[in-house]
Amino acid sequence: MLTIGELASYAGVTVRAVRHYHAKGLLPEPERDHSGYRRYDAGAVVELIKIRTLAEAGVPLARVRELLQADEEEFAAAVADIDKRLRAEIRERQRNRERIARLASGDSLALPPEVVEFLDRLRALGVDERIVEVERDGWILLAAHTPELASEWMARKREQIADPELIDFYLTLGQALDWAAGDPRLAEWADKLAPYITRIADERGEDHVDDDPGIEPSFVELLDTLVFDAAPLARRLIELLEKRGWTGWTKLERVDPARGAAGTRQEDTAVQRSRRPW
Repeated sequence: MLTIGELASYAGVTVRAVRHYHAKGLLPEPERDHSGYRRYDAGAVVELIKIRTLAEAGVPLARVRELLQADEEEFAAAVADIDKRLRAEIRERQRNRERIARLASGDSLALPPEVVEFLDRLRALGVDERIVEVERDGWILLAAHTPELASEWMARKREQIADPELIDFYLTLGQALDWAAGDPRLAEWADKLAPYITRIADERGEDHVDDDPGIEPSFVELLDTLVFDAAPLARRLIELLEKRGWTGWTKLERVDPARGAAGTRQEDTAVQRSRRPW
């Protein structure tokens, strides 16, 4: 007769596991002998090995007793069912591994492949990584909030990024992040940028310029805030552009420079709006 320690040793489990199987009703507890110890026979070792084998194969303990008591046909059916469940779990774990891999890769997390490609293109062009990160976070918000618009916006982005002047904007913005708010270069840059925006708006036509991205103003404000928090210089740039005919960041709006942003021509039915052309 065996002690619980010997039983556990022969079966290749711990004493704690034996007690756990007792508590689950999988392995009967023998009566104590006159010395107060539980003694196990060879049959208990065999049963414990069967329990351990099933458990290590991934069989839930709730089903171990069922399998131990099943006949050959019932056992085969139960094993097939368990195998099906395990294969489903393997697929789910594989998907989790893919998610972890995307997490490790940074930009790929929560972003469509075409956006990741666009961000890589910005890096290849030498755009400051701080700008790339702001772009990435904005696209994460957009892809989660309005996924049906992501492809449309990205198509526009791919078209825009072919413009050397737009590339120059990105490169200059990266440099400007280190400028002081009162740096005279910022006003000079706004002097160059405003005519560029106007020209792009005029050349592409009213249908293009007046495109409505279909997102509510509160979400536009959220995207703007994301940029302004990460790059306060951008807020100052918009203030300068308001004096030069444009206001807004995510969504640009033409204004009367003499009247400022508060004087937006809302009464004009031909108001021209566009997302920022960079």
